[in-house]
Amino acid sequence: MNMMDSPKFRRKRTSATGSARPVSEPPDPVRPLDETAREAADNAKAREKAQEKLRRRAELEELARAEALRRVMAARARREAEAHEAAERAEAEAALQAEKQAEERRIEAERADEERAAEARRKAAEEKAEAERLAEEQKRAEQVRLAEARAAEDAARRAEEERLARERAEATETVPPLALTGMVPVTEQPASAPASARAPQEPDPVDSAWAGLSEMTVDKGQLDRNRIITASRDDPAHAAFDVLRTRLLQALHENGWRRVAITSPGKECGKTFTAANLAISLSRQENCRTLLLDLDMRRPSLHRILGVSDPGSLGDMLRGMTAPGDHLLRMGRNPVNAGRNIAFGLNGRPEAYASELLQDPRAESCLQRIEDEFDPDVVLIDLPPALSYDDVIAARPLFDGVLLVIGGGMTTEKEIAEVERRLGDGTPILGMILNKAEGTELDRYSY
Repeated sequence: MNMMDSPKFRRKRTSATGSARPVSEPPDPVRPLDETAREAADNAKAREKAQEKLRRRAELEELARAEALRRVMAARARREAEAHEAAERAEAEAALQAEKQAEERRIEAERADEERAAEARRKAAEEKAEAERLAEEQKRAEQVRLAEARAAEDAARRAEEERLARERAEATETVPPLALTGMVPVTEQPASAPASARAPQEPDPVDSAWAGLSEMTVDKGQLDRNRIITASRDDPAHAAFDVLRTRLLQALHENGWRRVAITSPGKECGKTFTAANLAISLSRQENCRTLLLDLDMRRPSLHRILGVSDPGSLGDMLRGMTAPGDHLLRMGRNPVNAGRNIAFGLNGRPEAYASELLQDPRAESCLQRIEDEFDPDVVLIDLPPALSYDDVIAARPLFDGVLLVIGGGMTTEKEIAEVERRLGDGTPILGMILNKAEGTELDRYSY
């Protein structure tokens, strides 16, 4: 610094007017150029150093932030991995526990099934043993019943033979036997024939077989209550059954047939009503032996219609356990003048396995034995409704043709077509009988 610039050397300067005026400080001296350049360079270096320092500090801060973020992300990833691993471990444990529980339930279910199966086998064995015991008892009882029945029949036959022998020995004139097709009222007695009119002849085995059948009687009131209109012939509708009888006999004669099944599409159509009336009408046909079999064995009803209380088991006859001659019943003397050339195979015991029995070869053998011994001209077979069970299909080999009873206002065309389809093209339908029709001249019934 210049010494003149020191305050003590400063002096007041007087202006031209003689007044004193302060003397201002002189301006700073101009620095040399090299010193200014050097100072600028130093300042530039200082700024560069400061900027470098700031840049390094920013880089360090950025690295620190990146490292901190990496550590945070790593920690988060580690926590997520640990959580995922824990979830997988928990899921595996839950699956293992569920599998264990399922296995325990399966083992428990198998054990329960085995216990139930063992219990079922035990019950089945007990039921089988009980059924065998009951069957054996029933068989023994049936054998005892048959033995007692045969013994009673033998005793009755011997008593009858002894009675006839006594009558022949006592009577001077004998009464000729009743003809097979004779129709004798209850109040009428057969006329005696002179001894000279009788000529000895060889007895016909068929007539002997018919004569050996047990006879049954009928009650007119019972028949009237069950609409057997061909018995008393009071109802004009009986003429329709006479026409049906004649046409049926012509069709059977033309084809050489004798077995006729009577069925209907459904129930309540009147097939048993038709079978019974047709049979009574056929009984009045001269020289025509007729047999009516109740093969509706699930719901037998023909014996109730005719008023027979205990006709026995038709199934036993079909199985060969009872001879046809011991089971069939021939029409005896009756108050309606029905012909005695008719026999009935009635059934008082329902069969649970009817179709199986009808398909049994013993059933066909039984019918063939009946034809061989009794030589019937017409065999009427009352069967269940065709659409209710398979009995009609099962019995197909047992008959030649079918009479189909149609219920007026009940049976539909679709049902008739279904019956025809089930019977097949090889089964002749001899006729369709319209029953319970309205607006006819023959009351409610027609053919």
